[in-house]
Amino acid sequence: MTTTLTADAATAARPAAKMPPQIPYIIGNEGCERFSFYGMRNILTVFLMTSLLLAVPESMRKAEAKEVFHTFVIGVYFFPLLGGWLADRFFGKYPTIFWFSIVYCAGHACLALFDDNIRGFYFGLFLISLGSGGIKPLVSSFVGDQFDKSNRTLAQKVYDAFYWIINFGSFFASLFMPILLKEFGPRVAFGIPGLLMLVATVILWSGRQKYVHQPARGANPDSFIKVVWTALKAGGLGMGVAILGLLGAAYSLSQMGGLGFVPAVCLALVLVMGFGGLGASLQLDRARGVHPDEAVDGVRAVLRLLVLFALVTPFWSLFDQKASTWVLQADQMVKPGWFQSSMMQALNPALVMILIPFNNLVLYPLVEKMGVKVTALRRMGLGIALAGVAWIVVGIMQLWLDGGEKVNIVWQVLPYAILTLGEVLVSATGLEFAYSQAPLSMKGTITSFWNLSVTIGNLWVLLSNVSVKSPGALEAIKSTGYSETACLMFFFAGFALVAATLFGLVARRYPMQDNYRN
Repeated sequence: MTTTLTADAATAARPAAKMPPQIPYIIGNEGCERFSFYGMRNILTVFLMTSLLLAVPESMRKAEAKEVFHTFVIGVYFFPLLGGWLADRFFGKYPTIFWFSIVYCAGHACLALFDDNIRGFYFGLFLISLGSGGIKPLVSSFVGDQFDKSNRTLAQKVYDAFYWIINFGSFFASLFMPILLKEFGPRVAFGIPGLLMLVATVILWSGRQKYVHQPARGANPDSFIKVVWTALKAGGLGMGVAILGLLGAAYSLSQMGGLGFVPAVCLALVLVMGFGGLGASLQLDRARGVHPDEAVDGVRAVLRLLVLFALVTPFWSLFDQKASTWVLQADQMVKPGWFQSSMMQALNPALVMILIPFNNLVLYPLVEKMGVKVTALRRMGLGIALAGVAWIVVGIMQLWLDGGEKVNIVWQVLPYAILTLGEVLVSATGLEFAYSQAPLSMKGTITSFWNLSVTIGNLWVLLSNVSVKSPGALEAIKSTGYSETACLMFFFAGFALVAATLFGLVARRYPMQDNYRN
């Protein structure tokens, strides 16, 4: 006798999806780690301006502080390439996260101990960028590893909770660290985030027996790099495009004196990867036969994703300047005597904690009822555009300040709200999107590339600051009658709006994947 279940009955017969019990350890670790990171990052520009860089002439100090800040952020989002490679090739995610966390703690210790020693302090920034960057691609993909197809419907909720706890830590760090810096000095202000990072490491270690551990894959003859190299070795147009990237990289390195070491090296790497990826995509089918079809198709999926990631980079160039350019603008505004400019950044995580549940419980269901499907790519495209709108607003406020008007700092609430909505649409969505689209063998690689998009976003900031110093740019700015700062703000706004338009066009042709494990 054969029994046939209706679709509704079959659905009802399936066991309810269960939340993995190890998730609280990962969320707790992330909350403390993010407090430690944002605690030091959000007071970094102010500390550089008021203490560490006092030997720099005042007219050059703002530019120097911005360069140090964005160079540090570049490192934080560049080292994920190293962390992802070590985890995929040798150690697996959990051991790599744990040992980079130890390096991270050592970096915080250096900031607290060497607050009056520029070399020691910069070494601490290097260790934090290495430790934070090393674990960054792994924690979010480690979250994904705890799910399978039976409970993947809960994954986006956990990624939202993951992003919520990041901002919970960031909120309190942004609110209290500027006060601690002012009242107790840099040793306490940088020491407390170090203690929180130590607590984060202990929480991570406590759940070691409960995690789903995906083993390292070892030397993979069909890895992303090897498939790309096989395609390029076939010669033809693809190799020619890759050679153009190498020539551009060589020229970038030759301009190191004008660009600076970090921007020149990062630009060279971007050119090599960008042109190399484009060249490989033109003749990827030539790798078939040498590598299995699954590996070649996986590389093609990653290359498609990289086009989208490249169009997200302008968003990061705008977003990360809220901790540098917007703080410096706040210094010019009218505010209470007790209020520190960098405290304004607490508004960003506070709004994130409100917007994530509001979007999921109210906004997205409402939009869906109106007949518009809320896809990941639509969210991300709108988020990039909103960042551009936020910078139009701060640009207008800068014009008021340049004209001698007294502007209350409350006005900054508006661009913070617009930018934060854009952040929720781009960043919280992008974490799960990057994991779901990556082939199983390339989870760490694609998450590293997602983080690399932040590096490139900060690279655009450094390059724009260098470019604006050229005689031609200075003359063009002078002809507008606006200040250099205001012109850069409107430039970045246009940069994001153009990127959002291109993102929307590319997203319409993107084939969505579902690459969770069975």
